[in-house]
Amino acid sequence: MKIVARLFMTAAMAALFAVAPALVHAQELQAPELGTPLPPLSLDGLNTYAPPVTNQPLPEILGGTLTLSAQLTGDSPELTRGLTWRVFSPEPGPDGKLPLIHSAQGGTTTLTLEPGSYLVHASFGRAGATKRITIGRESQRESLVLDAGGLKLDAILSGGKRIPPAKLKFSIFEATENAEGDRALIIPDVKPNTVVRLNSGTYHVVSTYGDVNAVIRSDIRVEAGKLTEALVEHKAAQLTMKLVREKNGEAIADTSWSVLTDSGDIVKESVGAFSSMVLAEGTYTVIAKNRDRIYQKDIEVVAGRNEDVDVITENDVAAAKPVAAEGALEADGPLD
Repeated sequence: MKIVARLFMTAAMAALFAVAPALVHAQELQAPELGTPLPPLSLDGLNTYAPPVTNQPLPEILGGTLTLSAQLTGDSPELTRGLTWRVFSPEPGPDGKLPLIHSAQGGTTTLTLEPGSYLVHASFGRAGATKRITIGRESQRESLVLDAGGLKLDAILSGGKRIPPAKLKFSIFEATENAEGDRALIIPDVKPNTVVRLNSGTYHVVSTYGDVNAVIRSDIRVEAGKLTEALVEHKAAQLTMKLVREKNGEAIADTSWSVLTDSGDIVKESVGAFSSMVLAEGTYTVIAKNRDRIYQKDIEVVAGRNEDVDVITENDVAAAKPVAAEGALEADGPLD
């Protein structure tokens, strides 16, 4: 099978309905991008179907030859790889499922079918299209227009700093909310710089840096036949906290940690000599508990400024008074 070389041409900027800062542009998509495996595909209402029967001999059929091809747009070249074809009988079987007559993968495919009506579904990643066709005894050709494009996502910190890919993930939702105010999840846990194939339209994208509260939401439009690249900016930083007897001292083991917002809500709890986490910019209170002693420190998280935070004990904890501080400056004392 001939593999089409990867070719992109710079195109106009794709529209972005920003919920948070993001930079988006689109390029002409003329060859399929093969990304990581995706979750099972919803077949536009064809969610239940019966597997093909393989334990019975096939009768001799004077059927028609059907050649199937698919395009991203009406004027784009035929896709030569990355397609999954499924041909169904339009009538449900005794189990209420649509019988699967034929399936194939790759690009353009040719098959022979008994004269009659069929539902043909082509999927390209998470993009897909379904067409009802009628087969006679003559050869015929059918082409499905997927009206699809690609979406590549990435994120940076304030100042243009790169985010470690292992700490970054994206989830793609439908743009519209249901009656309960929820959005349907399309693809979870998408890795940065992975090309996701989608039908054209607007999608709600959630970018998560770390596992606490550094979350950015954006509405991004995918254009048919184009690769849309979106870059969002996280206003967050990674902090590593330790309980010490003096500044830059050794971390004290078996310490319980709690991080609270300025309104008193707990955002993260952990146990250990060190507590490392990514936090959205803002003011927090760090509480450390060790051997029935409680210490606290107020900190200010500045976007893009990763820091080590020392929570310092004193010999006479009962006499110490908590002192507020910014960043990683000293401030310690018992929690009254």
